[in-house]
Amino acid sequence: MSNDILKKHNFTFTKKFGQNFIFDTNLLKSIVSDAQIASDDCVLEIGTGAGTLTKEIANVAGRVITYEIDTELKDVLDETFANYKNIELHFADIMKVDTNTLEQEIGRKYKVVANLPYYITTPILFKFLEEAKNVTSLTVMVQKEVGERMCAKHNTSSYGTLSVAIATRGDCKITRIVKKNMFTPMPNVDSCIVKIDLYNKFDIVDRNILDKLIRVAFAMRRKTLYNNLVAGFGIEKEKAKEYLKQANLDEKIRGEAIDEATFVKLSNIIASNN
Repeated sequence: MSNDILKKHNFTFTKKFGQNFIFDTNLLKSIVSDAQIASDDCVLEIGTGAGTLTKEIANVAGRVITYEIDTELKDVLDETFANYKNIELHFADIMKVDTNTLEQEIGRKYKVVANLPYYITTPILFKFLEEAKNVTSLTVMVQKEVGERMCAKHNTSSYGTLSVAIATRGDCKITRIVKKNMFTPMPNVDSCIVKIDLYNKFDIVDRNILDKLIRVAFAMRRKTLYNNLVAGFGIEKEKAKEYLKQANLDEKIRGEAIDEATFVKLSNIIASNN
């Protein structure tokens, strides 16, 4: 399989790219199943790697657009994808690709599937959460701890900016745990597959204000939301108190104690007073 192709082309894993590949066919098929990919779907894959997941996606989806940062994989992937007409391979850093341009080229609604390296997980998630307009779901392989943060509920230690950014945009669930020995080379920790279904979950007056509020609320976790509001939005203390009062929130409450619906409510109050 592709592992043999890697050896054939003398490919060596690059630590800076956080490369951990999967060769177990059953697991790869499970990821595609969790992503609920259908024959008429367009899928954007981030991190082609050895192309093993790409092929499983392409066996089901109508169109697969896949991005890989490591050009050393070109010969490997050219051979791996030789018989696939529905795979479009791009060698580029997805973080440097303009999201609007990318979506114009895709030209329709699409799903994202990715086996994300730890060092770039959060930036990639925020890129598509905040910038993408046509993505309907994100199914990502991440470190188990990150997956728990992504799906965390309020009043838990894992709850934070990422949790609320996701929860105000859709539904998040961990679909399965993946043991570290399923990867080559083997990482230090277990991973999990997380599925995020994106839809218009709330009526939001100003998304930019909501996103700012989420960041401000967790900027200094030990401080109250009231203090973070004053500092983060640069508003008068009395105005911050009034906003909290309108949202039926105590002045001593902290960001981690507020659920996503209350974040939306407070941001709508702020937006309506601007």
